[in-house]
Amino acid sequence: MACATRDLARILKVLAVETRLRMMRALKGRSLCVGALASHLDVTQGAVSQHLRVMRDAGLVIDEKRGYHVHYRLNEKTLNKWRKQIDELLCLRPAANRRPRRESGDRED
Repeated sequence: MACATRDLARILKVLAVETRLRMMRALKGRSLCVGALASHLDVTQGAVSQHLRVMRDAGLVIDEKRGYHVHYRLNEKTLNKWRKQIDELLCLRPAANRRPRRESGDRED
């Protein structure tokens, strides 16, 4: 449990920075290099590089060298894993006590 809590704290720490959230939105469905991200977000390339380092270390982005440039894209595996962990945190009932949702036409007897 402590390890899961530590992992979740690390995830939330990465996501707690507005610029990183903006970078994630910019990278949805595409890959961009540092210069393109910097210009899109109106921040310096140095700032983008620092945020990308944190995101890469957390497994959130994947880098791919293309000629002289490195392009970054979101790591879908990591996003799916993080989504499940955050969903578990925000769910009001423990996983063991969850019942499947009933369809609106189902009745309780």
